Amino acid sequence: MKTALVTGAGSGIGRAVALQLLSEGYRVALVGRRVDALQETVRLAGVGADQTLVAPSDVTKPDEVKRAFEQTVAAFGRLDLLFNNAGIGAPAAPVDEIAFEDWQNVVNVNLTGVFLCLQAAFSVMKAQVPRGGRIINNGSISAQTPRPHAAPYVATKHAVLGLTKAAALDGRAFDIAVGQIDIGNTATELLTNSLGNGALQADGTLKNEPSFEVQHVAKAVSYMAGLPLHANVLSMTVMATGMPFVGRG
Repeated sequence: MKTALVTGAGSGIGRAVALQLLSEGYRVALVGRRVDALQETVRLAGVGADQTLVAPSDVTKPDEVKRAFEQTVAAFGRLDLLFNNAGIGAPAAPVDEIAFEDWQNVVNVNLTGVFLCLQAAFSVMKAQVPRGGRIINNGSISAQTPRPHAAPYVATKHAVLGLTKAAALDGRAFDIAVGQIDIGNTATELLTNSLGNGALQADGTLKNEPSFEVQHVAKAVSYMAGLPLHANVLSMTVMATGMPFVGRG
């Protein structure tokens, strides 16, 4: 039985991926800041207590990240998969009007948090027997193309792409495969909150954009996770077919 750790497992994409992995027989450590939300994910999974570990942690704090990974290994013996998912956005604003606190909060979660979890996973995966494992970072199509008034989120997601590539290179010698999934407009509470009144377009107009169901993201992550370690999806984009991403609108 394989073991996974999912950050941001109390809602949205993280919850969907945790539920998918649990349904496939993974043992899953659920990481997030809200204990009640993590426990709700366990309840929704309907699996035995021996298959889950609730590990409330703030991914921006090194000691808490270290503890979560230590608890996972203590409970399950090893770590085969990290889904590095926790992330936040900032209030929409032009780059010159972004509050420093908002910038710093997004950087702390979306970049430093991803780095700390990746670093902890490397330490576990290099030392365990059999050696190695897989890390899947949750990027965004904002890692490739920005939205207006979203500089903190866009900058951190571009940085995550660079971190993914660097870690993929560093992981080769230790049988650690690192990849990234870039998601566009999956129907979650985060999307509703940020784009509920329409998405700001590059030409200054607001447009209601299509979305798609979160379970398709979960299945895509499951596919990436199911590959043998000598094969890797370095980057996958999963998006609503009709959203204005590949065009000029």
